[in-house]
Amino acid sequence: MIPEIKRNAVKQALQAAFGVSEFEDIREMTTGLTSALVFRIVVKGNPYLLRIITRTDAMGDPTRQFACMKAAADAGIAPRVWYSDVQDRISITDFVEARPFPVEEARTRLAELLHELHSLPPFPRIMNFQEAADGFLRKFQEAKILPESMTEELFKQYGRVTAVYPRDDRDLVSCHNDLKPENILFDGERAWLVDWEAAFLNDRYADLAVVANFVVKSDEDEADFLRSYFGEAANEYRHARFYLARQTAHMSYFTVFMLFGAKGTPVDANMKKPYLSFREFHDRIWTGEISLADDEAKLQYALVHMEQLLLNMRTKRFEAALNTVSDY
Repeated sequence: MIPEIKRNAVKQALQAAFGVSEFEDIREMTTGLTSALVFRIVVKGNPYLLRIITRTDAMGDPTRQFACMKAAADAGIAPRVWYSDVQDRISITDFVEARPFPVEEARTRLAELLHELHSLPPFPRIMNFQEAADGFLRKFQEAKILPESMTEELFKQYGRVTAVYPRDDRDLVSCHNDLKPENILFDGERAWLVDWEAAFLNDRYADLAVVANFVVKSDEDEADFLRSYFGEAANEYRHARFYLARQTAHMSYFTVFMLFGAKGTPVDANMKKPYLSFREFHDRIWTGEISLADDEAKLQYALVHMEQLLLNMRTKRFEAALNTVSDY
């Protein structure tokens, strides 16, 4: 399972961490969309997670990734780090046996966990989520995946978000930036965040918006979620900024999963619409009933975000949020 080129490095890691050169068992972990090789290994009767980074671009930088992971582990946010080597791009951490995470419980626990994460000393800066969304949008438009008539209203209204949303580097915090359910593990007592490949300094609302896709289902849920995060009731501005950040997240997920699912080529404009609502789709991702591994699922997920974004942009709350953030 382990590539030949990495076997000696893995032996060195095991020796350094546990004083042995072999593991007793190994199983590849195939959930998620990470480019890394991830394995559950057993050493001296205990399970651990072995991760081998394969990316060589800026997002695969092990120096940043391991530093962020170690800071989170030291704070009790990520599993304990037993070994990491930047040159070999290898890490070994505790393995968390995931259990079902009830959404009602997750809403409060994750808000509090994100508050702890965002209070850590600053991670390195790469970009903020608005810059990332702009980049994905340009790539999507250049690929001409869908006819302009299908996205005209979407992009026009989204332009109003980018025109008023703050891009102040002074307000950036240490963020995870990839909080899909596979990266949120609940062991029955506490929640852990794993896979720090995308961790960097970012807008706090980026993490909050992504988690909200899964745990915020009503206005009451939103109020509880933000209260748990801020430690007090959120004011009008915080609610408005959170709402606009969620629209940016919808746009990013729409363009990214369209690009991935369509392989960067045009798709049939009359493709089958999602058979599930935004809420139903995310509920099933949360429980593991839906995987985004195949291209059809990616395209359906992209359309789910597109439809939700259009729906939100036609509401009075969207107009109110724009005005509130603009006035502030």
